[in-house]
Amino acid sequence: AAAGKLLVIPMEGSHWLSMRKVLVELSKRGHEIVVVAPDSTVLIDSSDFYEMKTYPVPFKKEDMKEHIHSTAARCFSQEPFLVRFWKLLQDYRKSGAMFQASCRSLLYNQELMKYIGDSHFDVLFTDPVSPCGQIIAQHFSIPSVFFLRMIPCAMDVHAAQSPDPPSYVPRLFSIYTDHMTFSERVRNFLIALSESFGCSIAYAPFEELASEFLQKPVTMMELLSHGSVWLRRIDFVFEYPMPVMPNMVFVGGIHCGQKKPLSQ
Repeated sequence: AAAGKLLVIPMEGSHWLSMRKVLVELSKRGHEIVVVAPDSTVLIDSSDFYEMKTYPVPFKKEDMKEHIHSTAARCFSQEPFLVRFWKLLQDYRKSGAMFQASCRSLLYNQELMKYIGDSHFDVLFTDPVSPCGQIIAQHFSIPSVFFLRMIPCAMDVHAAQSPDPPSYVPRLFSIYTDHMTFSERVRNFLIALSESFGCSIAYAPFEELASEFLQKPVTMMELLSHGSVWLRRIDFVFEYPMPVMPNMVFVGGIHCGQKKPLSQ
């Protein structure tokens, strides 16, 4: 197949570490890659395998680093669910504000947006946890490929119109399996409702920004529903049984390094 021109709008943190390995391999196969990222990044770095373009953002590298570490630590907290939920809600609100500020800086960077428009990219490769890439994809009518583990509140599943019944599929942080008692199913359903509330707070700034920039009312579900291909970094063997759409491809382990076999 002929090589293409790839625009990459990455996500900060461990998301980038997974994506970078894929970009290196794509570059080796002849694809031209341009990565667009904030100038205050924690892990996103330049490389000989792709061209790097940056834009200024209204926060410092230390602010992003501190936020990533605190949010990651919260995920492994042993605190009661309601305490964790309240603190995660605060983290979601802070994440939404920080990534929305970064996205706004990119969308209204006239020089960079002109470059994107004039470059005629074949595809936009992005992690949809931050939907900034998808806003750009819609603005320039570029097909988008999503590379992700998951999106909070099962937004990825809903946007792709896959069934996701909370009476059967355990929610994040529920600690349930796919074999639940009736009372556990009820609690799982209530957790699903709380997730929707939390994500509506986290992604409200993005919906406002997308509607403003695209000049039409836009929701997160509408934005993500335009994804052409979903590359999900999970392995079906390790997940609970779930229905998926044809454009969802499981690529779990694709970003893992190839190790030498153990000696006898």
